[in-house]
Amino acid sequence: MINISSIKTHMFCPMKLYIQTHIDTEENNDYQLAIEIKKLKMDIQDLINKNMRKIKKEMTIAEIESELSENIDTFIESSTHAIENMDLNLDPLKINDIIDDTYFNIKITALKIKQAMNILKKDAFAITDMFFPNCMYSYLLKDSQLELIGVCDKIEIIDGKYYPVSIKSSNPPLKGVWDQDAIELVANAILVEEEFDTEVFVGFIYYEKIADKRPVVMDVNLRKGLFEVIREVKEITENNKLPNVKINSKKCINCKYKNKCIEN
Repeated sequence: MINISSIKTHMFCPMKLYIQTHIDTEENNDYQLAIEIKKLKMDIQDLINKNMRKIKKEMTIAEIESELSENIDTFIESSTHAIENMDLNLDPLKINDIIDDTYFNIKITALKIKQAMNILKKDAFAITDMFFPNCMYSYLLKDSQLELIGVCDKIEIIDGKYYPVSIKSSNPPLKGVWDQDAIELVANAILVEEEFDTEVFVGFIYYEKIADKRPVVMDVNLRKGLFEVIREVKEITENNKLPNVKINSKKCINCKYKNKCIEN
């Protein structure tokens, strides 16, 4: 089966996928670390969700931020310590980034909650679903016919409709979403359709750095684009096809495979 992570790698750089598949066959701790960090961020969001339920409409912005922040520091400290005990190389700067992103998200959420409570004249408990719809996190999906498997970061369920959400820590484009993010999202959408016997018309990319959830229409062209990428991924992973190298200074400079890439 093709893992959606392979599609993501191919969209970033086909040569990186080739090297990971056929040359560097050792276990990649970086991948496991990325998974653990993503889990941590989703757990933090869930804790903010729980804290929101205690907020009253008469609270000030500062009081709302304080309430949303309850137990956040302790949770991050214990969780990052657990990750370090897994012998994964968690950079202290990365921990600082997680903390900064979390409190930025809390400030934005506090402003939105205060505005919603003022307009609707309700406490936060009564409007929680506006900010945190019923959802499933890190949901494993697969389609035997497509030979596709992956984990969807989040699936929101609103009025019986399913909306896949991909959570990104990368810098967003000025408008819309990156092509590779859209392709990953439509892959998840197709798996959601198969898993829950439904139709998915819209999904979302959530860019953490700006706390912005951007919609993506799951149209025919995007689905066709996914199937083309799946074909290319199979050529590399199953048929050992060597892709053309496309130099991109921003991507290549920090790539762990840049020397191997030049050799090939």
